[in-house]
Amino acid sequence: MKNALISPNEQVSYISAWDGQTPVYTVLGQRVAEVADAQFEIAPPLFWLECADDVTAMDFYYNAKSQAIVQIQIPESPPQPTAVASNQPVTTGSQTL
Repeated sequence: MKNALISPNEQVSYISAWDGQTPVYTVLGQRVAEVADAQFEIAPPLFWLECADDVTAMDFYYNAKSQAIVQIQIPESPPQPTAVASNQPVTTGSQTL
């Protein structure tokens, strides 16, 4: 068994939708900061959790509700919307104050 270092202050998220030009993020869980063979001293709020040998920090996250380390499975991101031209009228003789 290996040990996963969990960082509860960092979230794993992905872009699930767009609100105009602003991305909407969906949070999956908490970040697995590191995977090590042996535990070493850390500072709170970090904590250790035993995990399977195939767990990697890049491909897994910690689900606090189920208290399990889960493999990241991100659905295909929605395409970013294109900028829409503004229909503002053109003015002449205007001054910037």
